[in-house]
Amino acid sequence: MKKPVVSIIMGSDSDLPVMNQAADMLEYFGIPYEKTIVSAHRTPLRMVEFAQNAHLRGIQVIIAGAGGAAHLPGMVASISPLPVIGVPVKSSNSIDGWDSVLSILQMPGGIPVATVALNGAKNAGILAASILGVSDLSMREKISAYKSKLHDEVMEKADKLDKDRMKKE
Repeated sequence: MKKPVVSIIMGSDSDLPVMNQAADMLEYFGIPYEKTIVSAHRTPLRMVEFAQNAHLRGIQVIIAGAGGAAHLPGMVASISPLPVIGVPVKSSNSIDGWDSVLSILQMPGGIPVATVALNGAKNAGILAASILGVSDLSMREKISAYKSKLHDEVMEKADKLDKDRMKKE
């Protein structure tokens, strides 16, 4: 088993269904990852220890999902030297997810968090792969192939619609 280079963290196991989308994309690209729960509010010392040491364990990118007040991504970014991708999660106590989005998006100058869409963990996984691709040519090629696949899928659907339309005319 390869040593993980991406860490997927979340504030609660209720975030797992969303955050598994990031894991799915990392698996698609063949990126070794770890996944755990780190709560900014319920386990703040665990969060600090994680953020201080992730890079020492070989982690290169952190994907942090959080709902509600959503402090986890920003707090980890304030401590860790690694890039942090924040995934706002629409939780049961959320205000339509906007509280999570704004908590992660509106970081103060000097503490950046790359923020994806509400429940957008799939894009967080792709973004993590793209970040790794900056220094890994084979990963960059995998990202290019993935985007070509998306293009081909859209073109196939467009062709099908065009053929269906022509049959009706």
